[in-house]
Formats: sequence, structure tokens, C-alpha cells
Amino acid sequence: MFFDLLRGAGFLIYPLGICSFIAVFIVAERAYGLRKDAVLPDDLVDAILEGKPVQSGRHSVMARIVAYAETHRNDPDAIKAFARLEINRMERGIPYLDVIYITSPLLGLTGTVWGLINVFRSVGPAGVPEPAPFMQGVTFALSATLFGLIIAMIAFVPGGFLQRKVENYAVKIDLLLERLLTQKTVETK
Repeated sequence: MFFDLLRGAGFLIYPLGICSFIAVFIVAERAYGLRKDAVLPDDLVDAILEGKPVQSGRHSVMARIVAYAETHRNDPDAIKAFARLEINRMERGIPYLDVIYITSPLLGLTGTVWGLINVFRSVGPAGVPEPAPFMQGVTFALSATLFGLIIAMIAFVPGGFLQRKVENYAVKIDLLLERLLTQKTVETK
């Protein structure tokens, strides 16, 4: 049955398949890349909040911001710009999920229209189609829309979750950055 549905989606199953592969890849990669330890490790956050020297978490987003802040102590605007750049890097790939969840149903709908055109083209001169092949053709035509909607859900739901996760991290990074800049200002006076 599944392979019949794949066949029913016609040639558009290939771009739909590519969309699904890209969506799954982006979701898996960003879910891994946005782990708490990769962005804001607890020991690094605690060190910043307590005003202690930062010793750990060197491969995290916040550690890169701290390292940049240490080399650019007298330029808080550059530090803030670098933090925004790091936040932008955390969003990498997520906007493509928006494109996929918009495009996939449209591809599926295109497949459905294409399939229905082919089904109605098979109607004989008498104007009355054979019921069984006609219904099977309509079913297959609708399979493209089904796949398009499934792929859209694969992209939409995790995409929203990942975007919200980046926004939460951005707020926390902003707060920690203010704390860090306050500490740097006190140290230089």
C-alpha cells in the first residue's frame, strides 16, 4: 500500500523526498547543536553570574562570546555585535524549515492536480469512467498531497520548537552578556 501511494505521487515524489530529507537533517542537526552544554553550560553560566574567572565550557557559544569579550575589553559594541552573530549562527538552517513547510504542501497539491488531470484524461468518449480504476486514480492523485502535508508537519512543528529554543537562549545570552560587560567595566576602573 505504501509503495502504491509513493507511485501515485508521481514524479513529484522526488522533490518531496528531498524536502523530507533536508527537513529531517536540519531538525536533527539543530537539535544536537542547540543542546544546553553546546550553548550555555551550567558551570560557565555559574562562573559569569558569580563573577569568577571562566575556566570551562570552551567549545560552547557562550564561551566563544566570553573569549571574544576578553580580547576586546574596551569595545562593548563589538562584543554585543559578536554575541548577535553567535545567536544568528544558532539559527542556522531553521529558516529553511519555513521554506519546506510552505513548499511541501504546494508540491503535493501540484501532484494531486497532475494526477487528477491524468485520471480525467482517461475518461472515454462516452464520458463515463470505469468506477474502480477511476477511484484508484483519484486515491493515487491525493497521495501527493498527503506526503506534502506530512513533510510540512515534519518541518513546521520542530521548526517552531527550535526557533523558540534559540529565542530563549538569546535572552539568556543577553542577560549574561550584560553581567559580563558590567564585570569588565568594573575590572577596568
